[in-house]
Amino acid sequence: MSNSPDAVIIGAGHNSLACACHLAAQGWKVAVYEQSDTPGGAVKTGEYTLPGFRHDWAAMNLSLFAGSAFHTGYAGELAENGLAFAPTANPFASVFPDGRWLGISNDTALNTARVRGFSVADAAAWAALTEAFPEEAESVFAVLGTPMNLRAVSSLGWKTWRKRGGGGTLDLARFLMMSPRAWLDQTFESEHVKATLAAWGMHLDFAPDIAGGAVFPYLEAMAGQAFGMVLGQGGADTITRAMVKMLHARGGTVHCGQTVTAITHASGKASGITLSDGTVVEARKAVIANVSPSALLKLTGGTNAPRHDQAMQGFQHAPGTMMIHLAMDALPNWTAPELKRFAYVHMAPSMDQMARTYAQAKAGLLPDEPVIVCGQPTVVDPSRAPAGKHVLWLQVRMAPGQIKGDAAGTIAQTDWADAAEPFANRALDILERYAPGTRANILGKHIVTPAMLEADNPNLVGGDQVCGSHQLHQHFMNRPARGFADGTTPLKNLYHTGAAVWPGGGTGAGPGTMLAKKLAGK
Repeated sequence: MSNSPDAVIIGAGHNSLACACHLAAQGWKVAVYEQSDTPGGAVKTGEYTLPGFRHDWAAMNLSLFAGSAFHTGYAGELAENGLAFAPTANPFASVFPDGRWLGISNDTALNTARVRGFSVADAAAWAALTEAFPEEAESVFAVLGTPMNLRAVSSLGWKTWRKRGGGGTLDLARFLMMSPRAWLDQTFESEHVKATLAAWGMHLDFAPDIAGGAVFPYLEAMAGQAFGMVLGQGGADTITRAMVKMLHARGGTVHCGQTVTAITHASGKASGITLSDGTVVEARKAVIANVSPSALLKLTGGTNAPRHDQAMQGFQHAPGTMMIHLAMDALPNWTAPELKRFAYVHMAPSMDQMARTYAQAKAGLLPDEPVIVCGQPTVVDPSRAPAGKHVLWLQVRMAPGQIKGDAAGTIAQTDWADAAEPFANRALDILERYAPGTRANILGKHIVTPAMLEADNPNLVGGDQVCGSHQLHQHFMNRPARGFADGTTPLKNLYHTGAAVWPGGGTGAGPGTMLAKKLAGK
């Protein structure tokens, strides 16, 4: 094993690459193996419709990466390797059937005025949230950035108790357990304001009535106001390309088109991986698997630790997502023209509608009115399309991984290959209602079903873009299972990372960065 890498990493998603880069920076020799022909996992960009139109395959919002511990530590080196951001002061908005809209911009006075247009009381509530955000954010981000082991959690609990007192600490714990609806009903009176914020819960498997989901609408609203939103210049794959170059410069390697079929281990210790052609790659210090829990179980063949293996087998995934990539002759003709300034426009008119959509998808039904996230990246970054043209990035949430029926009773097909077009048309009909004439400006279209997302990236089981539900039973110290939220496994030298591991999904690269620091000791 003298010429073997110190660490072999399965998968080249952004968590893998962040982990690999940090280990390489600490002197480790690292080799990454990726089954796809291109690195990046869900964070990649391509011309999926027409030449010159660059579409983000799945992830578009890079705000979490821009504010991450990894980027903070390596910003200069990443920039030298081509990382470039495209910031916007108008991160998101919601549009409603009555023609009204609410947008959140990087302007406190403007946002407060917009909220006041719906409710004077809500404007006062918004102002109070804004004033408290710096102090509250410090506590919330401390939780989300803490390794989930007993020592770290105990230390955080003590520090929080000393700073906030007993009552304040219990209030924070209560907030972290609240559902979006419970917090929003407690905080605001306007249903429009509530729906605008609740839409963010649907990005992370938190329908309005799911416990533990309040923190995400809160953070997206307040952080969007405080910092705006960050996209990738030229595409979200700017982070992938920069990390690959950074890794290569430090002597690491990325091998694409290489499927790992097994993790080799004996006597309770992992020693390497086996590729589909039979090649065995040994690792001197660590085998790191950025895979779904069920895939980890399959690759190891079991770890002889029943509780862990049962947890991997029973790990639960969120409903899927359909992506619709559109090459456009013009931006949508929104009924409210101001919406053309925003990076995201949510079509999620009420918390009741979101709850119904989620329940339908969980039951295996194509929702009668899915939640639509309309990304308008060329508003922020015109380089993604030819001059005067645009791309639209549509997320259709929620969608069942396996179709059992149609909630509207009009789509008979239950195979995604056949249901894709009619379900996409349902989503485009919704967009057309809010922006009449949009269809006439479509130059090219590429539909990506939940089944296609999983085929491209096996971690996205059933099209679940966050590799596992973030609900309380599967979050914090339970992600992916009690005792293994720090990336360890029952096998010595085998480690687990990626969105299935704490702190979970998103582009913040937290799981990979935390694991790398744990392994390197700093």
